[in-house]
Amino acid sequence: MSTMSVKTISVMLADDHGIVRAGLRALLDSQQDIDVVGEASTGDEAVALAEQLQPDIIIMDISMPGGGLEATRKIAKLELATRILILTIHAEERYLLPVLEAGGSGYVRKASLHTDLIDAIRTVFRGEVFLEPAATRMLLQGYLDRANDGIELDPGKLLSEREREVLKLTAEGFTAQEIGDQLFLSPKTVETYRHRIMHKLGFSHRSELVRYALRAGLLDPAAQ
Repeated sequence: MSTMSVKTISVMLADDHGIVRAGLRALLDSQQDIDVVGEASTGDEAVALAEQLQPDIIIMDISMPGGGLEATRKIAKLELATRILILTIHAEERYLLPVLEAGGSGYVRKASLHTDLIDAIRTVFRGEVFLEPAATRMLLQGYLDRANDGIELDPGKLLSEREREVLKLTAEGFTAQEIGDQLFLSPKTVETYRHRIMHKLGFSHRSELVRYALRAGLLDPAAQ
């Protein structure tokens, strides 16, 4: 009798509270497809360990010594395949807006760890961005309010109509399967469009598509 192998997601924890890290490790160790490979207690430790271990996902506390967002920026500059989930106690847009700008792939509120963290890790591992609906609405409004910065963003000059549709749905958080269902395409074809879009725009991470769509005004915050 054969069993299907499960791809293990390697996760690194970055939080200055040992008790929090122990709780996170206990939660994640209960999942067959998640393996905690390292822990850091400061931003500098997180950057060094990320470069050493190159985990699939880093769970990063936004407020730890050394700065979680600053560490996220430094790790993003290393151009690793690692994706970063931010832990925060805040839900206001002024705290969440910098997450995507720093290179993060989403956030989880500490109050929602036990209900959201596992789903968030698997979502980000698939290359999607994890945000709560209310936060998505705030972030969309924040990006559109800041879009008038002298930079002309016209995806119509670079992308086909179908590519713009795929970009918009990707930014709204739909999976390749869900996008395929809406546009009558196979998930593989959707992924082909995504890769083509990223190549045209010069992006290397899926979260950059979200930031671009927000700044280009492809999304209506009122519709979220």
